[in-house]
Amino acid sequence: MTAWRRLRDWTEAGVWRRLHAALLTELRRAGLLDLDDCSVDRSHVRALKGGTTSAPHPSTAPAPAPSTT
Repeated sequence: MTAWRRLRDWTEAGVWRRLHAALLTELRRAGLLDLDDCSVDRSHVRALKGGTTSAPHPSTAPAPAPSTT
């Protein structure tokens, strides 16, 4: 429980955001940040105006169980 509590507290305090920013700063300073080898996902970048979608999102709901009758 202590680990979960600390994870929650650190997340709410913005520790991970600051740690990520500090890491990027150090990588830039050392010349080790190559943006050709990066990716962006929706967990970090908000799609302004809703973005565009080329296909429907697949369902993550479990499939119904087959009938046994």
